[in-house]
Amino acid sequence: MSPDWLTRIQQSQFVNALLNRRTVICIFTGFASGLPLFILVNLVPAWLRDLNVSLEEIGLLSLVMMPFAWKFLWAPLVDRIELPLLGLRRGWMLVTQIALLISVACLPIFDVHEQIWGIAALATAVAFFSATQDIVLDAYRREILPDEELGWGNSVHVNAYRIAALVPGSLALVLADHMDWLHVFIITAAFMLVGIVLTLSIREPQKSYHPHSFTAAVVEPFQEFINRKGLQQALAVLAFIFLYKLGDNLATALSTPFYLDMGFSKTEIGLISKSAAIPAMIVGSLMGGIIMIRTGINRSLWLFGVVQLVSILGFALLAHVGNDPSLLAAVIAFEYFGVGLGTAALVAYMAKMTDVRYTATQLALFTAIAALPRSAANASTGFIVEAIGWEHFFYFCTVCAIPGMLMLIWVAPWGSKDSTLEHGSPEVVED
Repeated sequence: MSPDWLTRIQQSQFVNALLNRRTVICIFTGFASGLPLFILVNLVPAWLRDLNVSLEEIGLLSLVMMPFAWKFLWAPLVDRIELPLLGLRRGWMLVTQIALLISVACLPIFDVHEQIWGIAALATAVAFFSATQDIVLDAYRREILPDEELGWGNSVHVNAYRIAALVPGSLALVLADHMDWLHVFIITAAFMLVGIVLTLSIREPQKSYHPHSFTAAVVEPFQEFINRKGLQQALAVLAFIFLYKLGDNLATALSTPFYLDMGFSKTEIGLISKSAAIPAMIVGSLMGGIIMIRTGINRSLWLFGVVQLVSILGFALLAHVGNDPSLLAAVIAFEYFGVGLGTAALVAYMAKMTDVRYTATQLALFTAIAALPRSAANASTGFIVEAIGWEHFFYFCTVCAIPGMLMLIWVAPWGSKDSTLEHGSPEVVED
């Protein structure tokens, strides 16, 4: 076979990896997964800060994110119990998406000063439904993506995930300057219909292995991971997953209150976020996916990690300069570009680390550990900001990003090739 024919075949495979129905599905899974998280991360803090709730209380309310850190505890149930009508994956998708639509819309019925514990309880329920939806969406995505599309598919998912942030972080803030918060939350919640449409439009994947008991569903995923990697390397992988995005998770935890404290109006934040984030997201999505296909996931973790670290310093610069709309646009654009790349590489890495027989539970464990910084450590961010100020806080976040980069030496050496699992190639059911 001539080199020209080989080149054409390779190009055809590359284009097929980029343009297929699985890519469209990843767009929808990303949006449905990101929307409820960013409602909790962006919209709820903006709502509370706008009504003069203190930064300390807002920071402590980030503890409602704990379901994201503990979702591996009930992931075996999601992998084992099949709900009526739609099948194992789609049944859980539909239930959680309906629950999210209703619970998000009901958040502002509480008085922020007199019923803060009611807000905390309902926000925890939103986090629980969102975490459960993530369990099944992550498993579904892993089960339909072949190994060679993990980088691209997860890049598309992550960037759609972050585009979802524009609804609570941009559109909702603009609306909040023109209507009451109750209507803002109802309109924002209605965007969960995107996830419901996805669920009703896709096919159930063919799962080659199903745990024969609850004990097997709980024990086998963890046992397989430790046996495959060895205890020491398994612990190193988990430590890396926790540390890789620690710095930027801390930096973005109170981003909307930070912008408000810099003197920007809600409308300014919303409009600038939209105009700056979308172009950066499109470029980042295309570049990130193509780079991961070309260079592999391991090297992408290095490259994107550096960009991610530098993007944190943009927040420090904005804190130093103050109210500058042009700089705000540049900071948001680079944050969406850099942090989005790092997230895409990490999600692809976690998917690569799973055995497709245990997708729900293993991915729930990995993503739960990745969420720990946002759900636990972020509870202290309000206190840290009050103690040292916004600028020094972002320098602190930059330092926190360094250990994750150093862990790459052990878990994804620059010169190593991406490895696939013995059972890693799922049966592709979506063309």
